[in-house]
Amino acid sequence: MTRRIFFGITAAIALLSPASAQTRQTDVIYGHKTGVALSMDVFVPEKSKANGIGVLWMVSGGWNSRHEDINPALGKAFADRGYTLFQVVHGTQPKFTLPEILQDIHRSVRFVRTNASRWGINPDKLGISGGSAGGHLSTMMAAYGGPGDPNAKDPVDRASSAVQCAAVFYPPTDFLNYGKDGAKAMLNPFLKGYWPAFGITDKTPPEEIERLSKTLSPIYGVNKTTPPVFLIHGTADLLVPIQQSERLIAKLKEEGVACDLVRRPGKGHGWPGIENDALLLMDWFDKYLVKK
Repeated sequence: MTRRIFFGITAAIALLSPASAQTRQTDVIYGHKTGVALSMDVFVPEKSKANGIGVLWMVSGGWNSRHEDINPALGKAFADRGYTLFQVVHGTQPKFTLPEILQDIHRSVRFVRTNASRWGINPDKLGISGGSAGGHLSTMMAAYGGPGDPNAKDPVDRASSAVQCAAVFYPPTDFLNYGKDGAKAMLNPFLKGYWPAFGITDKTPPEEIERLSKTLSPIYGVNKTTPPVFLIHGTADLLVPIQQSERLIAKLKEEGVACDLVRRPGKGHGWPGIENDALLLMDWFDKYLVKK
C-alpha cells in the first residue's frame, strides 16, 4: 500500500528496456468527478510488435494516485512485449474513499473497452495489474468487474468493467482476516493510518467497519467466473502479510480458477531485483491473453 512498488520497478526496468518506437499518449481523459478530469497515460507499441492486448496498470500507493508516479519505463517494457499499457490515475484518498476510487477503476476499464479500436486492441482481452494498493484495486476488478448500465446515456457506462486476466504484486485481499484468521485489519493500530481510505473514523460503528472490510476485500467476490489471477509476494512482508495472497489463492483454487502464487523468501514490501519479477506478469498475460 506504499508507493515503493512504483519506485523500485521504475528504476530497475529503466535499465532493462531497450529503445523502441513505442509512443506515449499523455493525459487521456477517461472520466470526470467533482469537476475534475480523470486521466491515464497510454503507452502504445510499434505496429510490428503490437499483440492487440491492453493492460491497465493501477497507479496507486496507499490508495494515493499521482501523475508523478506514472512509470514511463514500465510503459516501455510492456510496449516492447507488444502490449498497450494504460497507466490509470484515480481519485486519491483522503479526499475520496475506496468505494469512490473503485468507481474510477470500473470507469477506466469501461473506457478502454469502449475505445479499444482507437488503440487496435481486442476489447475482450483486457488485463489488469499493479502493486500493493494497485494490486488490491486490480484484484477487486478481477472479482467484481461486470456489466455496465444498459440504460446509461454515456456509452462508456454501458460497457462491461470485467477484465480477462490479472497479475499483481502483494495485494491486500481480506481485511477481515489480516495476517491470521479473525484478525480485523481496521482494528490493527499499525493500519489506522489507512482509515481515511475506507471512510472510517473513531465514530464509525463496528458493524459498519465490518461491512466495509468485507465489501472492499476481493476474496469475497471470487467465484467460478473469476479470470486467471497471478500473484507475487514476499514472505517477510510486514505491511501486507503473504497470508493475504495465500488466502486468495486458496479461494481461487476452491472455485477452479486458474491461478498461481510466486513466493519470494525473505523479501518484504518490495525488493531489489523486482524488475525481473515484473517480467513474470507479462508472461502470465502472454499465457492467458495472447496465446488464447
